Amino acid sequence: MKTTKTIAIFGATGAQGGGLARAILADPSSEYTVRAVTRNANSEKAKALSGLGAEIIEADLNNPDSIKKALNGAAAAYFVTFFWEHFSPEKELEQIKHFIQCAKEANLEHIIWSTLEDTRNWIPLDDDRMPTLQEKYKVPHFDAKGAADKLFVEAGLPVTFLRTSFYWDNFIYFGMGPQKGDDGNYYIAFPMDDKPLAGIAAEDIGKCAYGIFKKGKALIGKTVGIVGEKLSGNDMAAKLSKALNIQVIYNNVSPETYRSFGFPGADDLGNMFQFKRDFNNDFNKVRDEKFSLELNPQLQDFDTWLSMNASRIPID
Repeated sequence: MKTTKTIAIFGATGAQGGGLARAILADPSSEYTVRAVTRNANSEKAKALSGLGAEIIEADLNNPDSIKKALNGAAAAYFVTFFWEHFSPEKELEQIKHFIQCAKEANLEHIIWSTLEDTRNWIPLDDDRMPTLQEKYKVPHFDAKGAADKLFVEAGLPVTFLRTSFYWDNFIYFGMGPQKGDDGNYYIAFPMDDKPLAGIAAEDIGKCAYGIFKKGKALIGKTVGIVGEKLSGNDMAAKLSKALNIQVIYNNVSPETYRSFGFPGADDLGNMFQFKRDFNNDFNKVRDEKFSLELNPQLQDFDTWLSMNASRIPID
């Protein structure tokens, strides 16, 4: 009987952790077993993972004791936070410190920390090309994650830093899909000019993470950026037009306009897209299509993702 190692996957019912859990559970030869960590063991997504063979355990990222319990006996862990639940970088940083504190005691072999850039390394707070938000951040949902990277290193933890890309699934869930204009055409709006936007299918993030775990110690201490395809707004509009059989046009709005859209987090996302536009080479060079494909041979490009998901994109 083969010996298996347990991976504690935080956010196991979310986009990233769920993809990782399903990737491991779908691999009959995997050396890992899944401990799916969630706030609600009775949710439908948790029950679905249990049905696939996952161990389900509840934990609250604000409660270190529950994190400690979730890590007990695990060989590896996938750490992810969910900024959009509370919109607070301070709360996110506190949760990350809980991860680090508990991981030090758990003697893990490998950690993947799902992080992003600290944009203040490119745009200092006193740089007025981009408004400062919440007094201390340029892109709040990036900056606290990026600032915390060094805490993992200082703690001496065996960590791989995973940097993700724009989820194409945002076209389904977050109102970023084509909106019908008065002229009868449909529009997608991003403040990206003609710069390519690094994108990925949410499900592929977990599959790439599984590829990192399978490489073992080789990627400890490394930063790995993952991407399915890098496409301009016009490219995405053309592909959406074909897949949805409607006329989709890319509306290249200014960051100021995007920040004024009024939905929760519009200012944060407006700054994010501006960062991706203004520092496009720096952002995109970290995210390597070839290495992402090596980690995940099933990696989808945008056309492949659309062929399976176009019907899920809401069209008025």
